[in-house]
Amino acid sequence: MNRHPPLRARRPGLLTLLALSLGGLLSATPALAEAPAPPRPFEFVALGDMPYGPAETAYPVYQQLIRLINAQAPAFSLHVGDFKSGSSPCSDDEFARQRDFFNQFDTALVYTPGDNEWTDCHRPAAGGFAPQERLDTLREMFFGAPRSLGRQPLAVQRQADLQPAHARYRENLRFEREGVLFLTLNVPGSNNGFEPRDMAAVQEFLARNEANLAWLQAGFERARSLDARAVVIAMQADPFLGANQWMEFPSHSGFTRLFEQGLLPLVQDWGRPVLLIHGDSHHFVIDRPFKAVKEPGKGQVLRNLLRLQVFGEQEVHAVRVSVDPASPDPFGFKPLFNPLSPH
Repeated sequence: MNRHPPLRARRPGLLTLLALSLGGLLSATPALAEAPAPPRPFEFVALGDMPYGPAETAYPVYQQLIRLINAQAPAFSLHVGDFKSGSSPCSDDEFARQRDFFNQFDTALVYTPGDNEWTDCHRPAAGGFAPQERLDTLREMFFGAPRSLGRQPLAVQRQADLQPAHARYRENLRFEREGVLFLTLNVPGSNNGFEPRDMAAVQEFLARNEANLAWLQAGFERARSLDARAVVIAMQADPFLGANQWMEFPSHSGFTRLFEQGLLPLVQDWGRPVLLIHGDSHHFVIDRPFKAVKEPGKGQVLRNLLRLQVFGEQEVHAVRVSVDPASPDPFGFKPLFNPLSPH
């Protein structure tokens, strides 16, 4: 005989209902209570102005450098242009060979053009090509889609897709990693392609310079909207080639407006760290050679603009760049020496 009366369901009290409701809400939305993950340090590799010379001697040395870079497993690599010498042919076959080299990088390879593969292609030794036609071919072969090269390409944004007024400039790219904005500019050596004696070259330069200025402006606006920790800009040309440091850009320079009305005031207003990477002079340099162009501080060292000039030509080495986005001084540098390099 059952001596216990049957159990009856009890209605939950008001306090019980509130506790259950709050517990359910908290357990269902844990992400709302979590702080965003802090940006993590990472490393990339910068190189340029290579390979130069005959294929039988230059290519094995370059391939060894690629193997060394792959062994480091960087997040990506940046090639700042001049992927061949100025006296070698600017042919489609040569372009295809260099694209194949870029696709031997195990991670992503981001590339920006140099003068040797387009502005200097009018030289007889380079094949006597029309420079603008070679640039259009580069755009088709290397920038046909919004992604980098390499075996693990990364998604990039192209100026042509974001700014219809500059729809030709597929080579100007940007992407973000761990709170750092990366941006490339088509700024080749030989005075940024500005040749006053050639009216076609002048017109090309003026249009491209406007596109570069617009891309810089949009890049820093994007950095502000992201609350980015730093900005990295990559181009080919050495703006100081043939001049002393601390130069005042003269009126005939192809860099005057780009720097004095574009990059330098934008960097000064931004105030956070900026790294400018370029090639063209073939020697490893890290310095702060630029001056502020606005008051207050005009004429003083622009402390937040750091320059990295990469190896090149017979110095077939690369530079490992470490980035700690949480640090007020986020960039570190370490040469990656190639034992097969002639120098």
